[in-house]
Amino acid sequence: MRLYAVEMQRSSEDIQDELLVLRCQGGEPEAFRLLVSRWQTRLQRLAMRMTGDRDAATDLVQEVWLAIVRGLRGLEDPARFRVWVYGITTNKCADWVRRRVVRRDAIPDLRRAAVVGTEAKGPGELEEADQIIRLRGALRRLPQELRMIVSLHYLDGFSVCEIATVFDVPAGTVKSRLHKARAQLRKALEERQHERTGQENS
Repeated sequence: MRLYAVEMQRSSEDIQDELLVLRCQGGEPEAFRLLVSRWQTRLQRLAMRMTGDRDAATDLVQEVWLAIVRGLRGLEDPARFRVWVYGITTNKCADWVRRRVVRRDAIPDLRRAAVVGTEAKGPGELEEADQIIRLRGALRRLPQELRMIVSLHYLDGFSVCEIATVFDVPAGTVKSRLHKARAQLRKALEERQHERTGQENS
């Protein structure tokens, strides 16, 4: 029963996208504007997570929409739009990362962004904010491919099979990489906690 409810919840979103895609393929400009309004923020958020660069994310999402415009009529199964558009986005972001010369000083300080506005919060909320900071830091240290898979699975709700389709790998490979990513995140968080405990005791 629980699985059925989840499928119904997800299919409602998928059906809306599918209908909009069909209308776009039929040449309705208004349908495309609605599709953009539904997906712009999600794609921007994904690109930001993958690149760590707000300006680059904005430019890449523009490229994604150009690719969608060019390829939408050729999308044979509109029900696959969600996986298709995420695949385009992850590929473009991955290409950008590969082209870019990696510099540590170019990685945004997620800690600074996470603590904005926490000064007036209570102890419990500050502890939660600190946990978010540590988790974001641990995610940032994951290899790019693992970071993308974790983001798609835990933040965007993609199933293992959907991620396998996006990356064109077997589902078993995705499961293995998720297991590896969780182990690395756990290790990074534990190490960070030990560091903090040592600092507090010194």
